[in-house]
Amino acid sequence: MSETSVLTKENVKKKDTTINLPKSDMTDLIKSASRVIAPLWPIAAFAARNPWMGLEKQSFDEAADWLKNTRDVDIYPSASMILSAKNKGEIDEAFLKMGLQRWLASHSFNIPRDAAERFCHAALKLESLPSDLLSSQQLEKLVDEFSGLNTENIENSFMQPISSYIENQDGERLVNILDHHVIKWCKLYLDDSQAGWTMPNREKGFYRAWQRLIQYDPALSKKQRQSFKDWPQDAHTALKEALSALKIPQSEIQTYLEGHLLSLPGWAGMMLWRSQQSSREHALLTEYLAVRISMEWALVKPYLPLTNQRSEQNVSIPPLLAAWIHWGELTIEEWSQMSASEQNEYLSFAHSFDEKLFRKLWLEAWEQTHADQLSEKLTSKQRETKGEKTALAQLAFCIDVRSEPFRRQLEKEGPFETIGIAGFFGLPIATSELGSNHSHPSLPVILKPQHKIKESADENELNLYQQRKQTVHSVSNTFKKMKQNVLASLLLPEVSGPWLSLQMAARSFVPRSAERFLRNLRESWLRKPNTTLSLHHDSHTEAEVPVGFSDEEKVNYARQALKTMGLTKNFAPLIVICGHGSQSSNNPYAAALECGACGGAAGGFNARVLAALCNLPEVREKLSSEGIEIPEDTVFAAAEHKTTVDELQWVYVPELSEAAQEAFDRMEAVMPKVSHHANAERLAQLPNFEKELKNPHAEAQRFAEDWSEVRPEWGLARNAAFIIGQRELTQDCDLEGRAFLHNYDWKQDESGNLLANIIAGPGTVTQWINLQYYASTVAPHYYGSGNKATQTVTAGLGVMQGNASDLLAGLPWQSVMQSDHEAYHSPLRLLIVIQAPSEFVERLLNNDSALREKVQNGWVRLASVDPEGRWENW
Repeated sequence: MSETSVLTKENVKKKDTTINLPKSDMTDLIKSASRVIAPLWPIAAFAARNPWMGLEKQSFDEAADWLKNTRDVDIYPSASMILSAKNKGEIDEAFLKMGLQRWLASHSFNIPRDAAERFCHAALKLESLPSDLLSSQQLEKLVDEFSGLNTENIENSFMQPISSYIENQDGERLVNILDHHVIKWCKLYLDDSQAGWTMPNREKGFYRAWQRLIQYDPALSKKQRQSFKDWPQDAHTALKEALSALKIPQSEIQTYLEGHLLSLPGWAGMMLWRSQQSSREHALLTEYLAVRISMEWALVKPYLPLTNQRSEQNVSIPPLLAAWIHWGELTIEEWSQMSASEQNEYLSFAHSFDEKLFRKLWLEAWEQTHADQLSEKLTSKQRETKGEKTALAQLAFCIDVRSEPFRRQLEKEGPFETIGIAGFFGLPIATSELGSNHSHPSLPVILKPQHKIKESADENELNLYQQRKQTVHSVSNTFKKMKQNVLASLLLPEVSGPWLSLQMAARSFVPRSAERFLRNLRESWLRKPNTTLSLHHDSHTEAEVPVGFSDEEKVNYARQALKTMGLTKNFAPLIVICGHGSQSSNNPYAAALECGACGGAAGGFNARVLAALCNLPEVREKLSSEGIEIPEDTVFAAAEHKTTVDELQWVYVPELSEAAQEAFDRMEAVMPKVSHHANAERLAQLPNFEKELKNPHAEAQRFAEDWSEVRPEWGLARNAAFIIGQRELTQDCDLEGRAFLHNYDWKQDESGNLLANIIAGPGTVTQWINLQYYASTVAPHYYGSGNKATQTVTAGLGVMQGNASDLLAGLPWQSVMQSDHEAYHSPLRLLIVIQAPSEFVERLLNNDSALREKVQNGWVRLASVDPEGRWENW
């Protein structure tokens, strides 16, 4: 309903464009501007990211309007998604009508209420205006006779780069040419794994390396290259000089920088992430902007001076009038008989009740319907709180939504109790696997490792293992070097062709057998020995991150985990700490199917560490003195829940007591049935599958091992709620794999600290996951990553579409879409449900300003269930 004017060379009032900002002030402006993007982790360490994490001081609706005005990005669900959800029964139109009445009551307008309601109800059917009406001569005549709508024009000011308004002689916008250049330089600088040759002078930083090479760039004209001959060698100075040359007013620098960051939010997000990882690259985002805006100046220089660098959004009258004729059932005669002021009131109302508002009201009705349905499930029947628990085994799973169906199936098969907890189990560790000199963080990316845990083995076995591992690496490195060498690459097809052809044929036609053969071949060759963990603090090793735990730390982490799980009494003979991981072949997004919080790290290692800590006699003795009495015959074990195939793989089973062995044997006996039902439930959700599968387990294995399969599993798609409460609240409820489940007993949390920690940690992570999926669904062209089949892995960092796109930050189409036209993920903002008295939730909101801000501004929704089972929306 709006038209944006193009850049023109009209005389306007001149502004002072001399930039005299100190370096510190420019740094502050860049930091403030970076709020519009989010850090982007490398794809191998994929972590769910909230693309709007810097905008949460604004309301969701304000951010939606701003993104629509600046980038033409719409973050409300499309009309087709809404109508599909309505047809599936996911939206109760009674909530839509209530939302409309609230909106009408909160706005004043000078038109009859019945006319306004008739217009709104018709508009909310989401039907397009007839094209013949919009193009009719009669409508055109009425518009010509109209004097003009009295509404404020929105000045975009410097929201967009100047280059976005200028076209070259071939009709191509200069901003597209600028993006192409910037992508090339970013790939050159950031690539530290794929390229055979690194960027010259890379060690001196992005800007200095670019500044040395740009004068020889054949993609620029001779005149453009010469313009950089005397360009400043310091990034801050160059940025100021470029902004001055482009005549950007000092008061609007931040807005202008935001426009440039939003042009390529993926590459800019990667620069932001790198700047946060190393003190050596702390100014990398400044260097990125210096390179980008310097290049913009070189491209637009022939078109300068441009005296008007503003655009205005002007209201388009024809759609507004057509809307009243079609939706408001207003006749031509009725319109003609109105006074100019009445006509203005009608069109102003239609301008306010626009398409964004239609879909906003539908989204809120969709979310309210989901909350109402969840409330019905959780409060429909009175659940008696169990006294003495008689579970044969207790299993702690990650809160990941994929755990919920598996836990439900497991509880049906025997006296097993399941528990939900964040899947790093409160252990802030980096893991160093056997034979590796490197470690990787094994905790949420919002935290930093405080300990390093190493795997070790008998020295003789370790030496043999390292030799075999080195052989594998040598073959791989030789192959890579031969591919990158001019002469050796000519010989490579002759040497490797037969083996690779055989491998390709086998993995294409018999993927399960081929993958199993290759995996067994690798495992039998490596023969990894039994290992132990460096749990005890090594005071002889000086390192930035200490190895192992002190005696006090062992007790603290064990106590913290047990209290967080609510497991401080009534221990079962066998307690299994279950991490989770995924399994897929030929998948750039494999890490996205691991833990959504931990940068692609699986949880089995952490599970093993916690189980081993809880088995230490000295830890149990100390916990016993504090009132946490773990029976002598209770044994902790560790496993990993493979989400693609819904299996439990044991990673640590110590010597078991008689009672623990009985529990272990019972679990092993029922596990095939649990996997069968969990696989059948999950596979039925995948496209083109029949509800009844003869062998769900075999089909799940094929999905995990077939290198042509673009959708091995749905991951965390359709996530919608985070439920914090006792298992009794959700037990026997089919939550359809849509809820994160975290155990919490308010009666053991008088201070509220435990709840506050759950909200600050897992609560933040679940919101990030939720909004990552939301953004990738509603705006896949901007926040998603397109079709997996056409993605190009670049620089070892991420994916592009083609060879020169933005570094794509979101989820692929296959992770959120059922088909070309049907979304699988329901784009709903996360609903946090807390089982606790109202005063607990009220105290939480009073003490946690970040959560209060998110709730008030519409980034998350909040509800509670009190001890009597009453539901309350906050």
